[in-house]
Amino acid sequence: MPIKRFKADRFRCLKSLSLEFDPAVNLVVGPNASGKTSLLEAIAYLGRGRSFRGSPPSSLILHGEKEFVLFGTVLARGRERSIGVRNSRAGLEAKIDGAADVGAADLAEALPLQVIDPEVHELVAGGPEQRRRFLDGVAFHVEHRFLDAWRRYRRILKQRNALLRSGETGADVWTGQLVEAGAEVDAARRRVLEVCQPALEERASGLLDGDVRFEYRPGWSQELSFEQALNQSTERDVAAGSTQVGPHRADLKLIYDERQARRLVSRGQQKLLACSMVLAATEVVQTALEEPLLLLLDDPAAELDTDSLARLINHVAGLGCQVIATSLRSDAPVFPAEPRRFHVEHGDIQVAS
Repeated sequence: MPIKRFKADRFRCLKSLSLEFDPAVNLVVGPNASGKTSLLEAIAYLGRGRSFRGSPPSSLILHGEKEFVLFGTVLARGRERSIGVRNSRAGLEAKIDGAADVGAADLAEALPLQVIDPEVHELVAGGPEQRRRFLDGVAFHVEHRFLDAWRRYRRILKQRNALLRSGETGADVWTGQLVEAGAEVDAARRRVLEVCQPALEERASGLLDGDVRFEYRPGWSQELSFEQALNQSTERDVAAGSTQVGPHRADLKLIYDERQARRLVSRGQQKLLACSMVLAATEVVQTALEEPLLLLLDDPAAELDTDSLARLINHVAGLGCQVIATSLRSDAPVFPAEPRRFHVEHGDIQVAS
């Protein structure tokens, strides 16, 4: 769902801007600390209701101001939709097509997007939580009941953990409900991974010229059912004051040429592996939605040699999604189609002449 027009007021160093993007490829060029990443962060905030850099809302408001406002027009199934976000000390306020009472899930549905930034390697090198979030992000768009199941699981888990911390032995009154909700979450993740697996392995092999495998770890011993694992973990749960097994402990293990990727590959290889995951997610979600996604590429040349960057850009171009990329140089990266070019300096962004 390409973004056509975008406005930002008082977001980081972006005092006020209004841009119109090409539905195919856009390239934003400028020096370091000029506002390139802030632009991508603002666009992503419009589609997620949060910063992909993990920044709190208070740090996103232009210095000396009390709020920031973002607005975008997206194309969805042949018609335009409007999305607006305001954030201040009062919290997040969002509207879609003028309707209020909009949450982060509604924003993600209205403007589905993926991000590749210089920290994308953490998807491989970081902890399981990031890979769970990656898999759940795909499931959100592909499995229509996933979000409800995940919210129900988290609510029951919270209640069970509260009982465990209280030292009461009645924590297992929640076990049956936890097993039921957890089974739904686990089954949805497995279905999504089955759909993603060919794209994941094809993209990873194409970027790395090696065999790559992805193994799902559900969060408990695969020799046991979730219910059996919970029953066996009761003493550990009581001692820890929290549930030690379950979908909230799941992981996606990456194996590259028989090595565990997060431990043994270089930073550049980790980036390519992580990029392959993001590109595969883009491909799968686009197919499910029957609409092009928005892909934000922040300084794709970072950590990559010339050949690796060229392979990455070729894979990106082959997806047919809308791309908004940033770069320090106007001659790299090189896209097969001529992009719409923008120049940014000191937070001021203009169409390049």
